[in-house]
Amino acid sequence: MSKISGRRSLTAILSLLTLGAALSFGLGKAVAADDVTEDQIVRALAPKKPLTRGLSSGPQADPAAIAAEGRFVQTIRGRATRSLSSSEREEIATIAKDKPNIDLEINFDYNSADISKKSLPSVQALGKALTNPDLKGSTFVVAGHTDAVGSDPYNQDLSERRADSVKRYLVEKYGIPGADLVTVGYGETKLKDPKNPTSEVNRRVQVVNMANKTTASK
Repeated sequence: MSKISGRRSLTAILSLLTLGAALSFGLGKAVAADDVTEDQIVRALAPKKPLTRGLSSGPQADPAAIAAEGRFVQTIRGRATRSLSSSEREEIATIAKDKPNIDLEINFDYNSADISKKSLPSVQALGKALTNPDLKGSTFVVAGHTDAVGSDPYNQDLSERRADSVKRYLVEKYGIPGADLVTVGYGETKLKDPKNPTSEVNRRVQVVNMANKTTASK
């Protein structure tokens, strides 16, 4: 295999595992609602184990930066979706870019915050995964998105309601502490399919593990 082909293969693999710079939602490949399993979600969201010093070839994480990140995450735990400022939403996106994540196709009915019937299995798999011992206690971002139909303010509000809808389902059906689920809306600012801005694939929710369970409140 050539060096170019090898780099392309690595890039393709990494694109499934990260959301891109500043959490550019929609760049990763989504797991279809009828295909996702609890195990897939657990593996995708499980905190990455740090490499030993002997194996690590990259720069070491800055302890001060890690501490600052942790403090910020604690400030947004338990906050109402609409209480987040635009700068806080972007800070969440920046921190989340290197975190374990999964891009689930949780779609919604048109012009609605109601989870579509075809997406319920995906939400149920997510609920089971978030109660798994490997994930329980972490802080998760549940980010809502819309398509590009409608005004920016309307879509921002709709994306927040969609994130809240998923959170409410997870809290009510699976007993997940509400403070462990940080809901944020991005409206139409991070389309999954920019070439088809009105496509239903843009109406979705994505999940990111923001903090290791050892630093999250129990």
